[in-house]
Amino acid sequence: MDVVKGKAGLGGVNKKNLGEHKFWATQPVPQLGEGPPLDDGYIEPSRPREAVRQEPYPLPKDFEWSMLDIDDPQQIKEVYDLLSLNYVEDDDASFRFQYSSEFLEWALKPPGYHKEWHVGVRVSSNKKLVAFISGVPMTLRVRGNTFSVSEINYLCVHKKLRSKRLAPVLIKEVTRQVHLKGTFQAIYTAGVVIPTPVSVCRYYHRLLNIPKLVDIKFCFVPRNMTLARMIRINKVSSNYTTVGLREMEERDALQVANLFTRFMKRFDMSPIFNLAEIKHQFLSGIGRGNIGDGGLGRRDGQVTWTYVVEDPGTNRITDFFSFYSLPSTVIGNTKNPVLEAAYLFYYASETAFEKGAEESGLLKKRFESVIGDALIVANEANFDVFNALTLMDNVPILQDLKFGVGDGILNFYLYNWRTAPLAGMNSEGGVSPGKGVGVVML
Repeated sequence: MDVVKGKAGLGGVNKKNLGEHKFWATQPVPQLGEGPPLDDGYIEPSRPREAVRQEPYPLPKDFEWSMLDIDDPQQIKEVYDLLSLNYVEDDDASFRFQYSSEFLEWALKPPGYHKEWHVGVRVSSNKKLVAFISGVPMTLRVRGNTFSVSEINYLCVHKKLRSKRLAPVLIKEVTRQVHLKGTFQAIYTAGVVIPTPVSVCRYYHRLLNIPKLVDIKFCFVPRNMTLARMIRINKVSSNYTTVGLREMEERDALQVANLFTRFMKRFDMSPIFNLAEIKHQFLSGIGRGNIGDGGLGRRDGQVTWTYVVEDPGTNRITDFFSFYSLPSTVIGNTKNPVLEAAYLFYYASETAFEKGAEESGLLKKRFESVIGDALIVANEANFDVFNALTLMDNVPILQDLKFGVGDGILNFYLYNWRTAPLAGMNSEGGVSPGKGVGVVML
């Protein structure tokens, strides 16, 4: 019952408290128990700008609204500080996401972003930032429909103000700002269940630095095993298996965009990126200077790693993969204060278009090689763990690449849009697991 009421996530990890049910009962979202819709479409029609509420929603006394300028290093640090101390924690309060300022710039400033969608709340007296929510524009395809959405993220309220019911007001205010720009749909994720997930994905973890992960209690040595054997079993090869693998460069953007666009049509829900967005997603977060400047296998301030596979004969890009860095603070651990986590981002392969590639296992084999090489890159860059969700083509390869099932669940939601459930952790409507979801949320 707690799960249904949104008080507890299935598994409970990565909670993002998105307010209680009475708030969601007033919103244009599919309500629990409604059943699948007869047709896909909006719940409330779009409105002209003048019909949208023009003034901000009232805040409790002593607080004021603030638009955050992510171009200002001082303001980006304020967002970083707020999230670092108050954002998503696991149930035992052992780990908390640690978003770097470089990560926030990458995540919050895609092409065409709106400053008005970075909404903050400050204490009126001392101007301290105590709450934040963000939206960024995205073009989304859900089954046969393509439309503009706002990707809502980083809803965070200072721990001492959780009783003030600021979260629903933040959601309403960012919704108002999004409506003022003529967008009436949104996509968001949460670890909790609120009305009503369109898909549910599970986290999987590939352990890389076993001694550290055991020390910080991220994982444990199984009863029938020694630490040495656990390290040996999970050892990552140092030999790349994909011929023609190299880091993505600016000159590859057009080919990567073409491959990405065709590949993503295979999933029921996916983003549509233009060339500028491809460059932003895969190249803008590569950091400064040379590899090694930011530690082993890394540039200074590096957030994203993107590699392409170039056919040596034709110079054609046949595959690419990407992952991003999102460390967590290990609360109360002085020896290992930071968990270095890599998250699988987008990828694609021409093999997907070969006749019978899925049925014959050819595509699975290709991805085991390509994503296996991603693990090598991450291991050489000193990541401790490599995380992936049960979406896209991940499900068939996770076990063979020695990913272990996590206890974290991520629910996907659409605002003001109805569609039948999408295949994530489980198959839906004859679609195999993962194949419903082609969106990776940061």
